[in-house]
Amino acid sequence: MSRSYIRLVEMTNDYKEEEFLSKFAHHLAKTREDKGFTQEQLAAEAGIDRVALANIETGRRRPTLRTVYRLSRALKIPLKVLFASF
Repeated sequence: MSRSYIRLVEMTNDYKEEEFLSKFAHHLAKTREDKGFTQEQLAAEAGIDRVALANIETGRRRPTLRTVYRLSRALKIPLKVLFASF
């Protein structure tokens, strides 16, 4: 197992699921803004619906691993960066 996977498992064990998803949503929105993307631009680049992205960023929708992977690729950052700040 990779260190990133083990760290992710440890992180999820430290947080209640809803708190983890809330922190992920906030971090995703901040990362998108820091990279200069609008929701529409990032959604198009990642191949997802803008409303779906908005719902992920507000915690109303739980992203699949595939969606998180697409978002990291569109943002041009390693997948682990989306989980690194919390």
